[in-house]
Amino acid sequence: MPDSLNSVRQPPLHWPQIYLSLALTTLATLLLELSLTRIFSVVFFYHFAFLAISIALFGLGAGGVFSYVVAEWRGDLFSRLGRLSAINSLLVVLMLALVLANLPLALVYFVAALPFFLAGTIVSLVISETIQKVDRVYFFDLMGAAAGCLLLVPLLNHLGGPNTVIVAAVLFAAAAVVWHSMASSVSGRATCLALALGLIAFLVYNTTHNLIDVTYAKQHKLESESFVKWNSFSRVGVTTHGCILIDADAATWIAGYDFDNLATRDRHDLLTAGPGLPYVLRPGAKTLIIGPGGGYDVARCLASGSKDITGVEINPIIATTIMREKFLDWSQGIYLRPEVHIVVEDGRSFVRRSHEKYQVLQATLVDTWASTAAGGFALAENNLYTVEAFRDYLGHLTDDGLIAFTRWAFNPPRESLRLVSLAREALTQMGEPEPWRHVIVARQGLVDTVLISRKPFSGADVARARSALAAANLSTVYLPGAVGHGRGFEFAELLHSTNALDYERSYPFDITPVTDNRPFFFYTVQPRDIWLFLTTGSNGAMDFYMNKAVPLLFRLMGISVAATLVILLLPPLVLGTRLPRQKGLLVFLLYFLFIGAGYILIEVALIQKFVLFLGHPTYALTVVIFSMLTSSGLGSYFSRRVLNQSEGRWVVALGTIAILVALLGIVARYVLPIAVGLPLWLKIAITVLMISPAGFAMGMPFPTGLKRLEEWHKPSVRWAWALNAASSVLGSVGALLCAIYLGLIQTLFVGGLLYVAALVIVLRLGSRARSEQTSAARQVIATHAFD
Repeated sequence: MPDSLNSVRQPPLHWPQIYLSLALTTLATLLLELSLTRIFSVVFFYHFAFLAISIALFGLGAGGVFSYVVAEWRGDLFSRLGRLSAINSLLVVLMLALVLANLPLALVYFVAALPFFLAGTIVSLVISETIQKVDRVYFFDLMGAAAGCLLLVPLLNHLGGPNTVIVAAVLFAAAAVVWHSMASSVSGRATCLALALGLIAFLVYNTTHNLIDVTYAKQHKLESESFVKWNSFSRVGVTTHGCILIDADAATWIAGYDFDNLATRDRHDLLTAGPGLPYVLRPGAKTLIIGPGGGYDVARCLASGSKDITGVEINPIIATTIMREKFLDWSQGIYLRPEVHIVVEDGRSFVRRSHEKYQVLQATLVDTWASTAAGGFALAENNLYTVEAFRDYLGHLTDDGLIAFTRWAFNPPRESLRLVSLAREALTQMGEPEPWRHVIVARQGLVDTVLISRKPFSGADVARARSALAAANLSTVYLPGAVGHGRGFEFAELLHSTNALDYERSYPFDITPVTDNRPFFFYTVQPRDIWLFLTTGSNGAMDFYMNKAVPLLFRLMGISVAATLVILLLPPLVLGTRLPRQKGLLVFLLYFLFIGAGYILIEVALIQKFVLFLGHPTYALTVVIFSMLTSSGLGSYFSRRVLNQSEGRWVVALGTIAILVALLGIVARYVLPIAVGLPLWLKIAITVLMISPAGFAMGMPFPTGLKRLEEWHKPSVRWAWALNAASSVLGSVGALLCAIYLGLIQTLFVGGLLYVAALVIVLRLGSRARSEQTSAARQVIATHAFD
């Protein structure tokens, strides 16, 4: 053990315990980070969820800087690590209580960063002081995080968000026990063991008594909830009035109709509502309902006389726990009726693998406004509304079939008008020359129902729709052959436009058709408004609810840049730790920035890209992150053997990453859609096999760079760790920006290009080193010649 930390003799290194403690620390950190995304989505709004990722990464980076201070504290290394880990276990619980206490967001940011700050300090100290085996140390770092990924889903499903955070506190305390064991501190080990057992007891108590739980959400106190359950991508509550709330925001009501004795009035109310219009045109239809929620669309279909209804609900808490178990009496057993078949799956994935044809395919206000556990990259949460999705839907209709989508009727229209834009593009690609004949739009209060037929609506269909709209007192927004009155002119203009692209570009909001590569249906900010926001600070179109995340996103990017600069400037300005004046050292630190940002860019893009393939955001999160962390850990473990401190092999590894990432992007774009219908186990195996080669190569650059930096200037190792973590903040926000404006596949390519940038730095430094060696050799020769 180097004695550079202080004059106290350090205890011998016990590598198995070091690996275990580090793995427990990174396991706890990942659990804490991802469970906070769930909690932030509930307590704040869904677009704040990715703020948790930035907070975590900033805290880890700042902790790397703080490790310079801890390195000068008295006492041996393992005692200090044990104290820090024990303090962090208590700090996690305190942080959780404060985050759930309805504090201002700025204070939440500071409080939530503290546990990551200490975790970053611990990991940075361990890596810098075990640099001789950094390849093995980094392997267990990533394996701990991978284990956290595997544990996250079952913990959220069975314990919920707050209790999963408490589990992270228990793990920090367990790590403290092991650190003190290596320090041969009996009292420290006993104290931390008591702390761990006390936290376990508190966890058990909290699961039944909810001492620390979500009581405020969206700045309102949660009241009248008779049932609450968490899973990996939502918190679902049911009020005493029969309203199902997802993350305390998105709502769906339980349909409590007795269809064995359905009253005439109830039948009339169900069929004369806007979403009931498709069943007026196609009574008794064989129907597929995406996102049936509390069952109102199912009720409308039953009221029309249908005998074959399939409902695809992504949330098992709603589909099973609420509708078929806990609240069976409220729902009158609607999901247990012989005409109804409920499938728990992503709707788009179900359609892709289905061979059935339907007369009606319906989705009413299907969006959760909630982040996945994938870290709150929630602007890309929905693959239901893309051109490719509409082609899938239309391809699963009978010749007289129709799609019925209901969205919010903003003024001017955005979501419903974008549905028409998607329909126009999909129909054109399928060879339909007159898309305007395939669309009917009706308005009821705050929602528009858009009907899209596989073949042109007949004159009888149009007449029946006009009669039904008049009888139900619904507004006619658009009918084929007739321009709607009032606010409906935008639909007619778009459908009859000779140049749809020009019309869409000139519209106040972005209503252009979105694709699977850029599935941002709810993002309707025109690029010109982004420039206006950046230059004048005016939000413009971003004032509207669904676009509020956009100013936050750009502010986060600014904060991320500032955080990276702070981490660069803090050591010399505050801690007095200055970089040496050797040429090229600052440039080499950029290497760690590039590989950190590149890794997170690739990871985020892959998670989003595999959601459709694997059929569920939770599967994408678990399989993709686990595959990357495990394969990268193996890459780190074998990096010394594979690269053998060879600069040439190092360069080849970086180039290989760029090539493998590019190939991964191409395969994800053109091969995955073909394989969507395969069994889940086989799709998981394919995902692991696709990602692992690139992940294995991506595990080599970081430990190799750290080892080279340690040989050059050992105090900069902790600085490199901090900068690598801080750059991940940039990458997490940059991934969203790239995906929105470039696309998911292009985001992968950008991540690969950052590894190319790291390669250029390695080549440049190698060239400089060879030049300096040549110059020194010439000087020696000249000296000898002079002698």
